Amino acid sequence: MKRASRRGFMRGFTLIEVLVALSIVALALAAGTQATSALVRNGQREADLVLAQLCAENQFAKLRLARVMPAIGDAGLSCEQAGRVLNLTVSTTATLNPNFRRVDVQVRDEENWPIIRLSTVVGRY
Repeated sequence: MKRASRRGFMRGFTLIEVLVALSIVALALAAGTQATSALVRNGQREADLVLAQLCAENQFAKLRLARVMPAIGDAGLSCEQAGRVLNLTVSTTATLNPNFRRVDVQVRDEENWPIIRLSTVVGRY
């Protein structure tokens, strides 16, 4: 019995405790990775929207500066912003008032996915 009394409790963690702690850390890291990738995707989407809006607004400015009523119909154009080439579809339609035309600009990325669509009305000068 003296031998048993000399023997103290062993200190440290059991294998199961270590595995539970590792699994908790792994789940936290996986959730952090998913959150980070979502932030990166949202940042890229915001950058795409800003570039697409610049292209569409530039097209509207060109139409206004031309001081000519735009022709009715569709036109395909390209726009380079920040080293990226974006595809524009400009659709001009008549309105009930012959002094105005509706202009829609749809901007698509390199893979032809739509990014943004803006509309305006251009009047006779």
